[in-house]
Amino acid sequence: MSKEDTMNQRVAEVNRKTRETNIRVRLNLDGSGRADISTGIPFFDHMLEQLAKHGLFDLEIAARGDIKVDGHHTVEDVGLSLGRAFGEALGDKSKIVRYGFSVLPMDETLVMLALDIGGRPYLRADVQLPYESMGKFDTLLLREFLAALVNSMGINLHVSLWSGDNPHHIVEAIFKALGRALDMATRIDERIGGVPSTKGVI
Repeated sequence: MSKEDTMNQRVAEVNRKTRETNIRVRLNLDGSGRADISTGIPFFDHMLEQLAKHGLFDLEIAARGDIKVDGHHTVEDVGLSLGRAFGEALGDKSKIVRYGFSVLPMDETLVMLALDIGGRPYLRADVQLPYESMGKFDTLLLREFLAALVNSMGINLHVSLWSGDNPHHIVEAIFKALGRALDMATRIDERIGGVPSTKGVI
């Protein structure tokens, strides 16, 4: 199979419907950073657009949730759906780089993010954020999104805040770094023979 054939298949669409949310995600791993996001939470939409832009993924998300109560269910279920979409788009994970990282500055903020698409979910987020609400998105929802993505996608994710005191800058830097690290980890490397693991499976 040629590189082009392999890459053309790295697309997934996921639908998730519960009593609390109705979500559709379409993801193309080998896109150009185009995003069409509508979750009912404008700041969250903006963050997901940043993830797509800096990860060079084409991403469509349409979500309806009980945001009149709060944003928790919508943010968490988008994380679950997006993680599942990544997993389906990656298939058997043949020839992927697997590991990715980013050290990303944004004004006074500096974050480090590293991940492993290894099938073993783990989240360590050394990020102390003061409680702040940015529209319908509050800072407590950052961890909920990351945890849902990690568990659904089966990745090991470490996030460290090296400097920064503006919650908006911190959250945005993390989403941008996540996009860049996912771009690195999901790239195809033709030198890799099969799955990038001595076990032969991820």
